[in-house]
Amino acid sequence: MTRNILKMALASTALVATTAYADDVTLTIESWRNDDLALWQEQIIPAFEAANPGIKVKFTPSAPAEYNAILNSKLEAGSAGDLITCRPFDASLALYDAGHLSDLSDMDAMGNFSDVAKSAWQTDDGSASFCVPMASVIHGFIYNKDAFAELGLEAPTTEAEFFAALEAFKADGNYIPMAMGTNDQWEAATMGYNNIGPNYWKGEEGRRALIAGEQKLTDEQWVAPYATLAKWADYLGDGYEAQTYPDSQNLFTLGRAAVYPAGSWEVSGFNNLADFEMGAFKPPVMNAGDTCYISDHTDIGIGMNAASPNAEAARTFLAWVGSTEFATIFANALPGFYPLSNAPVEIEDPLAKEFVSWRGECESTIRSTYQILSRGTPNLENDTWGASVAAIKGTETPEALGAKLQEGLASWYAPQQ
Repeated sequence: MTRNILKMALASTALVATTAYADDVTLTIESWRNDDLALWQEQIIPAFEAANPGIKVKFTPSAPAEYNAILNSKLEAGSAGDLITCRPFDASLALYDAGHLSDLSDMDAMGNFSDVAKSAWQTDDGSASFCVPMASVIHGFIYNKDAFAELGLEAPTTEAEFFAALEAFKADGNYIPMAMGTNDQWEAATMGYNNIGPNYWKGEEGRRALIAGEQKLTDEQWVAPYATLAKWADYLGDGYEAQTYPDSQNLFTLGRAAVYPAGSWEVSGFNNLADFEMGAFKPPVMNAGDTCYISDHTDIGIGMNAASPNAEAARTFLAWVGSTEFATIFANALPGFYPLSNAPVEIEDPLAKEFVSWRGECESTIRSTYQILSRGTPNLENDTWGASVAAIKGTETPEALGAKLQEGLASWYAPQQ
C-alpha cells in the first residue's frame, strides 16, 4: 500500500514542478535519524526529485548520540549540509541564536501548521520560526484487546472506568493490569504525569500560564495528577520498582499485561512483536463529556543552514516538507510518528490511526516541562521524573512534591518568583 502512496505522490507532485535548474543543485541533509536512511533514499527523496527537476538530495545522518556535537563542529567549520534536521526546543533555538539557522517565518508552508506545532522551533516570543515541523508523537494507552474481551471490558473513557478496568484485571489474576516500571524514572513522567496531566491543567492553557507565572506547581491542577499516579501502584505488578523500560515493553508484547501507558513511537515495534490485537485509548477524562486534552508532542523538524549556498533550492525542499505529499509518505513509512501539518493525511496502520484520530476529538498540547521551564538548575524535567516516581511509590505526598518542584523552579525562573 505504501508503494501505491509513493506512486500517487510522484504523479501528483510531478504535475506542480515549476522550477528547473540549468545545472543540478545538490542539497545535503544533516540528521540524527540514521535508522531512517532507507526511507529517505527509497521514498522521500525520489518523490521530491520527481517533482523538482534539477534538485538532487543526499541524506547524510550521524549517530543519534553524536549528532549535536558533529553538527556543531560542521557548522563552526562551514562544512555543514544545506538542511538541518531539528531537535525540539532549546537545542535548535541555540543554533538559531548563533546564526546557524535561517528564519523561515515568511514561507507560505509555515501557514500549514498550528501554533502548537510550531512552538518547538520558534523564538520564545514566537516572532521567528526556524524549522518546518515534520512529526510529533502522541501519548495515551495501548491495550490488549483480547484480554479486554476475555473480561467483557470496553476501553475506558473516564478515570472511574479506567480504574474499574484495572481492578477487574487485578481480581481476575491472569494479567498484570498495567505494565510500567519506575526503575528508569523517565517513563513515570513521560507516560505517567505528562500523559494524564493535560486533562487536569487544560493543556496549553495551563502550560502557558505556568510559563507566564500565572499558575504555580502547587496549584491543584498541577498537584492532582500525582495523586492519580499514586493509585497506579496497586496495578503495576510485583517488583515494578526494579522494572526497566524494556522489561515493561516485553511484559506487554508477550501478552502478560493488559494495559501499557504509551507513546505512539511504540506502534511499529509492538506491531512486530505482539501476536494479539491491540487498541489504544486516550488519557481518561474525569467526567463523561469533559473536554479531552492529549500530549501531541513535537519531536522532529527541519531547517535551513543560514550559510547554505543553495538557499533557493533548500527553501523549495522545505516548502515540499510542508506538503500533504510529504506528510502522507512519512506517516505511513513510520507509523506512530505523525505529520504536524493541518492537511488531512490518510494513515493505514490501524493502531497508529487510532492515536491520531484523537486530534479531531481533543485539544493538543506538548509536555509541560519542555519549553523554557527546564533551562535552569534544578532542571524541572528531571525533577518531574523523580517526583512522578515518588508519587507512584507513595514516598512523598502530592502536595509535598508540588511544593518541592515549585521551590526549585522559583529559585531560578523569574516569572515564578
